[in-house]
Amino acid sequence: MVSYIDNPSAHTPTEAADEDEISILDVLLVIAENLRLLIVGPILAGLVALGIAFLIPPTYTAEATFLPPQQQQSMAASMLQSLGTIGGLAGAASGLKNPTDQYVALLKSTTVEDALVERFGLLERYGEKYRQDARKVLERSSRISGGKDGLITITFDDKDPEFAARVANAYIEELGHLLNRLAVTEAQQRRVFFEKQLNETKGRLTAAQQALAASGVSVNALNTNPTTALEGPARLRAQVTAQEVKLASMRSYLTGSAPEVRQAQAELAALRSELAKAEREQPAAGGRRQRLHRQIP
Repeated sequence: MVSYIDNPSAHTPTEAADEDEISILDVLLVIAENLRLLIVGPILAGLVALGIAFLIPPTYTAEATFLPPQQQQSMAASMLQSLGTIGGLAGAASGLKNPTDQYVALLKSTTVEDALVERFGLLERYGEKYRQDARKVLERSSRISGGKDGLITITFDDKDPEFAARVANAYIEELGHLLNRLAVTEAQQRRVFFEKQLNETKGRLTAAQQALAASGVSVNALNTNPTTALEGPARLRAQVTAQEVKLASMRSYLTGSAPEVRQAQAELAALRSELAKAEREQPAAGGRRQRLHRQIP
């Protein structure tokens, strides 16, 4: 005998799917119930963000661009290498490809940064106790880069636009002070050397003129040209002077053991030896007058 059990709670799959389906009306009801939150929430978030933006002071960026003085790359690199222990320039010369990179390294040197810290009182402004900490804050606010066109760009961030502009321009000024102290450019080297030579020559000229006048020669004789025999030594003396200028310039950025310095010293010694030989071979005619005349530079 077969029994059948009737289960009135059983439903077909189609009926279950109809019950689980969410109608558009249900969605609208949920939106209506939370309408205030959906509208007021974004408005409140926007007002809070706007208030925070007004409370946080803006940061201004000042930018300064300049063209560094042009010079030979080898001289600048040698200067940086020889001054590697001064002002935090150690290692600055390594990996530099052109003079622009070398000037960027000088701008980022400890010497320039310390000058800015001292000049603008950054210890007190940033609330730091040690100079190195103030330098770190300065580095985070500064960006220095060199372009392919040779121009160097300096940007500085600060909450005070006027202060940001002053610091950006001060970088360039302090770089100029550093270059002046180190006498990087060859023109500066020559100027210092020739000023020294000029003062010494003036003293010798005065002494020679006095000695020549005391020998009984008239003043007009001081303006007469030396004899032809003196042209060779005069030319050698000019070459010696030029070589001395070259050697003095090299010694300012190279050590005495550098091959270039040794070669220049050997050339100078050879010129001096040749000059001494030429002066010994000069004819003795003219006596004391020619000897005194030769003392006049």
